[in-house]
Amino acid sequence: MTFTLTVEHKKKREEFRCFAEEELDSGDHFPQENLQKAAERGYMGYPIPVQWGGQGRDFLSYILLIEEISRVCSSTGAITAVHTSVGTFPILYYGTDQQKKRYLPGLARGELLGAFALTEAGAGSDAASLATTATAVEDGYRLNGSKLFITSGGQADIYTVFATVDREKGVKGITAFLVEKNTAGLIVGKPEKKMGLNRSHTTELQFEDLFVPKSNRLGNEGEGFKIAMSLLDGGRIGIAAQGLGMARAAIDFTVNYLKEQDLKGNKTEQGVSFVLADLACSFEAARLLVYRAAALKDSGARCSKEASMGKMFATDLAMTAATKCMDLCGLASAREESPLVRYFRDAKAPQIYEGSNQIQRIVIARQILRDY
Repeated sequence: MTFTLTVEHKKKREEFRCFAEEELDSGDHFPQENLQKAAERGYMGYPIPVQWGGQGRDFLSYILLIEEISRVCSSTGAITAVHTSVGTFPILYYGTDQQKKRYLPGLARGELLGAFALTEAGAGSDAASLATTATAVEDGYRLNGSKLFITSGGQADIYTVFATVDREKGVKGITAFLVEKNTAGLIVGKPEKKMGLNRSHTTELQFEDLFVPKSNRLGNEGEGFKIAMSLLDGGRIGIAAQGLGMARAAIDFTVNYLKEQDLKGNKTEQGVSFVLADLACSFEAARLLVYRAAALKDSGARCSKEASMGKMFATDLAMTAATKCMDLCGLASAREESPLVRYFRDAKAPQIYEGSNQIQRIVIARQILRDY
């Protein structure tokens, strides 16, 4: 076994780190400029095959990219990860040749932004209970219902939307559709006022008798739930990478701050050292979990348990690191201008989305019981 990155991966990580530190900003508006710069580097389609306009890179390299972007701007990291893992992969894995030709090149080049519309008011962790309907009509379907907490809502150009063609069929009625921006009947709500990740627009989507042609159905009728669930492993590893970036941002800031304070000889020195040591150990453990999950995905092996472990551990660590780092830096860290305030606010959402960390524990436990 090897516990170190290859020379090539180390070079890529350094490339991504330099890009994030030198090119990205961490302002308070939708990071269109950041996304444009990432697109110019080919980063918006980094793991997408070259034949479809992407860079054709391995999944681990993509995870390193999300980690480094998230260290500088977690909102940009979240948008990029959603665009790639659940905004583009559905079409790559399940799209017809016509759908791939129509959408993938634009998505891979960053000319189009992808989004994923599954969550509803009564269907969060229990996606199987979604209520949005798709009624078959001549040459297509009529969608009615609503979705909540959609990343890049109003900004995305193409949404993968899940609706049921027959609620009595349960999960076997759920079907996936590709809905383009500005389609008649698509109503986008105002961006939610959130605790953190405020540069990432999160909105409600409403569908009022929205027509989707049959050519925009993704997969067959009844395959939507399978499609959604198959994307979760990659999506969760991407969120885990966001957690790594957030945790490291908090730790790096705090180490530099404490070095400036010159704690040598101070009665609190040992206590501070213990906290930093614990955070450093947890961070390295999180990295190993996340990188292992990414490597398993690259190999084609099943990685649901490992993806959930990485997502749970890394995002919990991001929240813990932000909290403990604020403790170490004292009241100064509570000022609005302190980066730790942003790290703290941003760290909460990744513990919840793409399956809360309580759901991750269920996934892990179920797999353990199956293994035994």
